[in-house]
Amino acid sequence: MVAELVSTWVSGWAVSRGTPQPVERPWGFFIEVGAPGHVARHVLPDADGPSVRGAAASVTVPDTWLKVPVEPELLAHWLTRDWVVDEEDPGHLMAVDLHATEPIPPGGYTASVEFRAGVTYVRVCDAAGETAANGQLALVGQAAVFDRIATEEAHRRRGLGNFVMRALADHAVAEGAILGVLGATDDGRALYETLGWKAHAPLTGCVYRPQALSG
Repeated sequence: MVAELVSTWVSGWAVSRGTPQPVERPWGFFIEVGAPGHVARHVLPDADGPSVRGAAASVTVPDTWLKVPVEPELLAHWLTRDWVVDEEDPGHLMAVDLHATEPIPPGGYTASVEFRAGVTYVRVCDAAGETAANGQLALVGQAAVFDRIATEEAHRRRGLGNFVMRALADHAVAEGAILGVLGATDDGRALYETLGWKAHAPLTGCVYRPQALSG
């Protein structure tokens, strides 16, 4: 179950972020990201020592990331000191059975939906027309991968994140999706659980930063 969710998540993430499609490797998937501080990433569907060490051994370029469905402490145990594990912002692989709810934006806000290059974008604006919250998703078969869900600090605790998630879900259902998948932060997990999402595994990140460069 976890391996299937990871495979779905990585495929949708690539579409959402506009990167090349993931390339299969013996330990999982490889994506060329090309962003500052995030050159590329390996995503492992299964968390075991040999797979993690195999992926890590293939990396020669700094700022290459690994994403693994395992707790940070165990991931760190499998890696050399050239890898920095993100222990302060642990991730969570989450999923939910989707259904439509026809949400309405909170008072004083308006919402818009756009479709570009296979990605659905929901944007919520305040009375001045400024972005207050947003989110996006990409479809992978009958699954929808939710991504970049965010609410501006001045507009938090007003139900905007809830609205964005439900609005995205409605559009995914309209396109035939029955399953939602995402990678959540701790803060995001708290919101998603109120909407029925369940955490299925940790989703820990680590980045290759050789000691010779950092010292």
